[in-house]
Formats: sequence, structure tokens, C-alpha cells
Amino acid sequence: MAKLIINNYDEFAAYLGKNLGTSDYVELSQERINMFADATLDHQWIHVDTAKAKEESPYKTTIAHGYLTLSMLPYLWNQIIEVNNLKMMVNYGMDKMKFGQAVKSGESIRLVTDLQSIANLRGVTKAEIKFRIEIKETGKKALEGVATFLYYFE
Repeated sequence: MAKLIINNYDEFAAYLGKNLGTSDYVELSQERINMFADATLDHQWIHVDTAKAKEESPYKTTIAHGYLTLSMLPYLWNQIIEVNNLKMMVNYGMDKMKFGQAVKSGESIRLVTDLQSIANLRGVTKAEIKFRIEIKETGKKALEGVATFLYYFE
């Protein structure tokens, strides 16, 4: 699917209730998991100890941090949409976020999005994006929720 190009509020609003797009898959490798553990100081064995995870984990391997999965959202979102004519964009919040299936080391995820709501707040576009992050290998949801962004068009 081609990247969606948005230039103003009206173009964005035309997608209300519609699918905005789907990203490519990205692998959550053990190296990426280890770097995230180092960045967040979260070295729980289920994420970083491959030998122990193979023996003791119900997954029989390490798994990605839930917040690593969540942190991939901006990268994946940028594959779906290009918003032009902006002064700035602000992440406003997350709602109804639920983690589903754990992402095993080496599995790949992608983002699927729909425009749930949109409002013009005195010249600022508030867009609520319903999203789900899917796991390629299982077809299951790793994460779902609603991300709210504020777009300040020029």
C-alpha cells in the first residue's frame, strides 16, 4: 500500500472511519531487545537471558518488552502516513491500550490503523487513531489501542 499523503484538516477528515494503512513488518531481534533493555534498565531474564528462557519460559525463548513493541509505533506510523504543511505534531496520549500476545525474539510486527475520530480545535487537528500491532508469525495482536496526535498545520 502506498503511503497516505495528508496536507490539511479536510484531507485528513475524509478518512474518518476508514483504514489509513498498514506498515511493513519489522523484526524484533534479540539484539533490538537487548538494546531496549539497556536503554530502559529492564533486564528481566524473560527478555535477555536466552538460555534461561529456553528452559524456563512458557514461550521457550525470550520475548520483547511490551514497551518495546509500543515504542515501535512512531516508526511504523511514519511508514503509513506523511503529513505535510505542519508546524509541529505532538503525541497527545494513548487510550484503551491492551497488550495481547507476547512477541517472541525474532518475530516481526506491523501496524494497522484506522481514523477513529478527528476534530478541529481552534486550528489544531486532533486525530484519534485506532491501531493494532500484529505479529507476522502468528497473525495475533501484540498490542491494540487508540493513539491521539495533535497536528498543527501551517
